[in-house]
Order: sequence, then structure tokens, then C-alpha cells
Amino acid sequence: MDVEAYLDRIAYTGPREQTPETLHQLHRTHLLAVPFENLDIALGNRISIDLPLFFDKIVGRKRGGFCYELNGLFAWLLRQLGFPVTLLSARVGPAESPGAEFDHLILMVGDKNPMVADVGFGDAFLEPLSLDPDVNTHTGQHRLVRTDADWQMQKLQDSSWKCQYTFSLVPRQLNDFGNMCHHHQTSSGSHFTQKSTCTLPVERGRITLSGNRLIKTSGERRTETNIDDATECRALLKTRFGFDLEEDANVEMILNPPPG
Repeated sequence: MDVEAYLDRIAYTGPREQTPETLHQLHRTHLLAVPFENLDIALGNRISIDLPLFFDKIVGRKRGGFCYELNGLFAWLLRQLGFPVTLLSARVGPAESPGAEFDHLILMVGDKNPMVADVGFGDAFLEPLSLDPDVNTHTGQHRLVRTDADWQMQKLQDSSWKCQYTFSLVPRQLNDFGNMCHHHQTSSGSHFTQKSTCTLPVERGRITLSGNRLIKTSGERRTETNIDDATECRALLKTRFGFDLEEDANVEMILNPPPG
């Protein structure tokens, strides 16, 4: 891996020692620089479990990605910097009906006082969450909770904590996620085939392209704007999310995907 190119991609200039402070800074900087997006699915570009391909897309072409790409590549960076990293499988959904195993990829970082890192969930926590029960395990709107056999990542919504995903600490390999990566690109039952998304946290809020709608949040304020055509969409992706799509990309498929 070209570590310098990766750190330049996320505009990281902080320390590189294997400390919780470094991990926090890398995690936050990554999320603020690299969007969560599934545009390749609508564009008909296959996403394969392959670290060099992830690097070319996210670092070389300054794109974003979804969980397997973003967290897979972030794990590679952390290992290059000397952090112990374990891949974990998470099942997305409410506690009473979570999704399938390998539905989502997250990272456990560190041997002593390990933390959960996740730069690939869209609207998730900006800084890692501790797995140590003696440490404050929530940051702002998110927290980790231990259940009988598993853990939950919960988000504060409407004054109550709601499960976003459930996970165990069983170590996984990147290739273990291959079948679900394929499922999310091809199945009519996957929300990734139903609508295109590109989202990035910004100061005090978030900016999201969801289908043909641009959604901006800032504090309590939320605005929505329709994106009318491919030219406007291309310009938006460049100015708001920092990347160009290929000239032959059928951008209309992002704005108006076919029915599932």
C-alpha cells in the first residue's frame, strides 16, 4: 500500500503512533473525507472483494464506497500503521430481527482496551467506540451495549436508543464477506439495488444524495432539493463529494434506477 497517498486522500497530517488518540483522529478524518456511496451498483460496475481495487477506487479515483470497501481498506491502512485489527461481521437491523451474517463489516482495533471502528455505515459514529465495559461506551448519538451473547451498536432516535446492528467478536477474513457483497449488488431484496446513495458528514450536519434528491441537514434544519438531470448530478458529485465519474457513466441510472 502507498500509505502516503492514502493519508493524503483523507487529508491526515496527525501522529502515526499506535495510540487511541491516533485511531480517533484517523477515523474522524476518514469519515469527513471519504463518502459512503453505492453508485457503482446503479452504474453496473461490479464491486469485488479485492484490496488493490478498493485502493484504486477510493484513493486513486477519490471515490467513496460501501462497508466492504471502506472498512476493508481502512483495516489495511491501520495494519500498515501497526495497529492490530480484527474484522467482525455485523447484522444490520433492529434487535428483534437483525439481518444476515456478513451483512456489514466492522473493525475491532487493538488488543488491550479494543475499540470498534466503522467508516462504512453511512450515518454512524465519527469516532471509535470502546468495547471496555469500564469505559464510557457511547459518543454523542451512538453507543455499544453488551447483550447475552452479542454486542449492539445503538443510536439515539426520538429520545430512545435503537439498535442499528448486532455483532459478535468472532474474527473474520475479508473473503468471508464475498457472498453478501454480491447479494447487495444483485438482489432485489437489497436496499442498495433500490436507491443510489452518496453521503458525507459536514460541519454540524450531513449532505446526502439519495436518488434524485439532495438532502442537507445542519443542526435541526433540513432541506431537500430535486436534482433534475445528469449534468447537475455530475457537478454535485464533484463540488460536494469531491470526485468525477467516468465520461461514459450513465448518470441517469443514479437518479432514476429501474424498479427492482
